[in-house]
Amino acid sequence: MDKRSANEAKIDRTVEQLTNKLRRRLVTGSFACAVETAKLLSLVIRMPSHWTTAKELQTLVKDKGRTLIEAQPIELAVGSIVNKVVSLIGEESELITIQNESSNEEMDLLVQRDLLRNNVVQSMKEMLDDIQTASQSIANGALEHIHSDEIFMTLGRSPAVEGFLKEAAKLRKFKVMVAETSPSYGGQELALSLSKAGIDTTVITDASVFAVMSRVNKVILGTHAVLANGGLVAISGSQVMAAAAKHYSTPVVVLAELYKMSAVYPFDVDAFNLGANPDAVFGFEDGYMIDHIDAINPTYDFVVPDLISLFITNEGAYPPSYVSRLIYEDTQNI
Repeated sequence: MDKRSANEAKIDRTVEQLTNKLRRRLVTGSFACAVETAKLLSLVIRMPSHWTTAKELQTLVKDKGRTLIEAQPIELAVGSIVNKVVSLIGEESELITIQNESSNEEMDLLVQRDLLRNNVVQSMKEMLDDIQTASQSIANGALEHIHSDEIFMTLGRSPAVEGFLKEAAKLRKFKVMVAETSPSYGGQELALSLSKAGIDTTVITDASVFAVMSRVNKVILGTHAVLANGGLVAISGSQVMAAAAKHYSTPVVVLAELYKMSAVYPFDVDAFNLGANPDAVFGFEDGYMIDHIDAINPTYDFVVPDLISLFITNEGAYPPSYVSRLIYEDTQNI
């Protein structure tokens, strides 16, 4: 087997391994999917025997990315990273072209390829660092949005929300109400973590969200993905909480790392969901009812952009109407 064939076999094995992990839900969540996708595409780019020009490299990245996206469409961060990398290749290629035109001697094609490869690999290392530090970057701006003696509401256990509140608690005193988020009860886990950090935290039932919303100053939500129209794919229960906040004119702030921004438009909102095991809601001990009902346990909600007041990203705060612009800036060189 020659070197080219060995490289192709190595990449195909790596793609297949990640594809299987995505299908079997062994790699889940936007952060893990973004990191694994970035590492895989970095490996593809470092194999120069597969491509010569920037267009060929973009085609190769799109091809491998399409395989990953089809393996688990709900993990929208995969497609987001693929688009970012394709745009990054186009951007670096333009810079090399400008450099080549300004020099007296024309650069050899293989030299251009090696320069492009090195530049893109270096840029991807920086992108991977940005992904890994995105939540902390969001938390660093917490004091701009959280003030003393305010009451906040959230649900589930989002690492971004948890870090955001803990960072603010270093200098501010405030209260947090956390919906328990049945049946996963991630809200209870978050409440325990916040209370250990010295934050005044109260766990409420999911059914109590509307009843206590009038006392809340601000709702803070994490998200699985942000779609092209500014809508959210967020943990189940987010839509109810955001709608209750809208009724009481309570601001809804969403913490969203930029790698969660997806260029996909929600033409069919039901496509952005995943049915979880209903056993936690309707167990076999209730077997006498199985023939009479359909038990559905959705993992996510789609939250329309009209219910959202502000997005806080690792690069600043933006209104929902600016999301499409953020996505365009990341993908304009595709």
